[in-house]
Amino acid sequence: MIVITAPTGNIGRQLLPLLLESAPARGEELRVIVRDPARLPDAVREHVEVITGSHGDPGVADRAFEGADAVFWLVPPDSSLSPEEAYSGFTRPAVAALVAHGVGHVVGVSALGRGTPVADRAGLVTASLAMDDLIADAGVAYRALANPSFFDNLLEEAESIREKGVFVDVVDADRRAPLVAVADIAAVAAGLLLDRGWTGRDDVPVLGPQDLSPNDLARIMTEQFGRPVRYERQPLDELYSTLVGYGLDEAFVQGIVDMKRAKNEGLDAGAARTPATATPTTFEEWCARTLKPAVLS
Repeated sequence: MIVITAPTGNIGRQLLPLLLESAPARGEELRVIVRDPARLPDAVREHVEVITGSHGDPGVADRAFEGADAVFWLVPPDSSLSPEEAYSGFTRPAVAALVAHGVGHVVGVSALGRGTPVADRAGLVTASLAMDDLIADAGVAYRALANPSFFDNLLEEAESIREKGVFVDVVDADRRAPLVAVADIAAVAAGLLLDRGWTGRDDVPVLGPQDLSPNDLARIMTEQFGRPVRYERQPLDELYSTLVGYGLDEAFVQGIVDMKRAKNEGLDAGAARTPATATPTTFEEWCARTLKPAVLS
């Protein structure tokens, strides 16, 4: 039995079809935890067991993990809480349930940065790494998917790119860093969940095929869209003020700002790209398939 948390999120909704394609042939049953089962596609609901509720709820986690062999763990960040409460606080009830039911394997969504000089002052990433420690210390076999920023985050910029030809971030325009497609993260997670020959604890960097800077992204988007696209760097204090103005918890916003600052100081540069850590989807491919239709619609 494999339990999937956040099955309607960006990663979960791409992970589920991969598991549904392969799990039955391996004799694996699938169970999902979801707040609103109506958000699951009909074809999915017919082939999975559904536990309704939040996977941060002790009772829900206890029911969902009974009889489970493996869990896909993803914390949906709650911007009304501090980073520690949003990650480790949310995860503690699940850890108790993992231990109580003897779950053997957990694949968690985390971040790059462990072992770098800025890991302890990287806001949300620091909180995510502490969550990894919490899970691993429970004695389960644990693989933390150590992710950089996602291509898919640019979908939030689709309107600005369409209307102004501009996308915004806070890092240096020429700083190259790994970036990855969410679909590739889902594929790595599926492989680990289905083939559980691994033991102990480890990070699994998911690095995409190449490092790219904001200026590289702008150049590729310009080529793909046939119109100019440029990068605009936003000051960190302006980002802080904007997010607090949206009503987000100030501690959580500070966690975002600290994460962004750390990324600009090399947070994502601590893992080497090898055949084992590279993933196949290029930004050009993702842009043509996903971002271009959103921008030009």
